[in-house]
Amino acid sequence: MARYRVAALYRFTRFEDPAAIQGPLAALCCSLGVKGTLLLAREGINGTIAGEDAAIEAVLAHIRALPGCADLAPKTAWAERMPFYRMKVRLKKEIVTLGEPDLDPTDPGTYVAPADWNALISDPDVVVIDTRNDYEVGVGRFEGAVDPKTASFSEFPAWFRQYRQDLEAARAPDAPPLKVAMYCTGGIRCEKSTAFLKAEGVEQVFHLKGGVLDYLEQVPEPESLWRGECFVFDERVAVGHGLAPGTHALCRGCRMPVSPEDQASPLYVEGVSCPACHDQRTEEQKARAAERHRQALHCEALGIDHVGATLPAKSG
Repeated sequence: MARYRVAALYRFTRFEDPAAIQGPLAALCCSLGVKGTLLLAREGINGTIAGEDAAIEAVLAHIRALPGCADLAPKTAWAERMPFYRMKVRLKKEIVTLGEPDLDPTDPGTYVAPADWNALISDPDVVVIDTRNDYEVGVGRFEGAVDPKTASFSEFPAWFRQYRQDLEAARAPDAPPLKVAMYCTGGIRCEKSTAFLKAEGVEQVFHLKGGVLDYLEQVPEPESLWRGECFVFDERVAVGHGLAPGTHALCRGCRMPVSPEDQASPLYVEGVSCPACHDQRTEEQKARAAERHRQALHCEALGIDHVGATLPAKSG
């Protein structure tokens, strides 16, 4: 049986003094042996933590006692080994960076349950937009969704303003009001981006509740409109329907997902580089990476952690 519970969580709420929350939360996590990263900002909390089941329950109880967090519903996974090396509780301007300082993320669009998502995005009058980064879209996406080709979430506002301008110019004068459906991995980015669209004057805006992960977990594969795998920000790299492990690897050189085809390339060296970054890394960098990978494999064979430390919380 897996030993460690991994909890991914976020909540948009109003924290008047995130710094006052940081210390007690970090101290509790460290005292219970919980590791991972939690981000605090005036707009809420976001992060992923792992630890013994009882320890995670204690931390979640502490978070649920914070303002606006009573109904926090984290996503849970299980791991045989601790997936994180240290505990960090950091102060940020935003818990997910969009770069719109006056936006109220607590006023999002309409949630759509995974069971109802297919009907919504199959409507020809609905514009479906993927709010994730370009490399994530390359791993998998919903059929027919618009790919903004953004390298980071903070590029989304400028992209959408231009996209909307071009779209409105091409629409017929008697066309119905714009209706937009958006999605992301776990819900946080599309929740914030729907709040952004509402602030921009788009009245009919929807987002997939629980993100792609809930959809893949709840919608049977024969009925699914998802194509490919879903990139995740942990050691699983990507998952498929039923959240089964995917086929992508993670390049330790550039931190990008590597497809099975690219893994078969002579330019892919496990732990060192992939076809995308092979020519961008110096021989010295590759040599250091190869040595780190060799040490990591040695430690894994011995059943010990390669690196690990519990660090005091700090802002940044």
